[in-house]
Amino acid sequence: MTTFDDRERAFETKFARDEDMAFRITARRNRLVGVWAAELMKLTPEETGSYATSVVQADFEEAGDDDVIRKLLGDMLAAGVETDDATVREALSAKTVEARRQLMASE
Repeated sequence: MTTFDDRERAFETKFARDEDMAFRITARRNRLVGVWAAELMKLTPEETGSYATSVVQADFEEAGDDDVIRKLLGDMLAAGVETDDATVREALSAKTVEARRQLMASE
């Protein structure tokens, strides 16, 4: 039984670690895409930090990326930045790769 229990604990630990990493990657990605959008909207450095935080917080509204995409599209269009859903999704994809690289490099 000990070997089975050890394997079970190892799988549970790996699952928890993987979930934590996925959460951190998503949060980092949202911050990066918030900075990207803030630059396009020509926000000041102080506004950029605050805006990036608001994008991270927007992800807690519902499961998936739709809440973040809605926020980014709405804010960017309100600021007069010409964009569309595909552009925002492309930025999310690129920033996911960047976020993963940053987190892997920091470990």
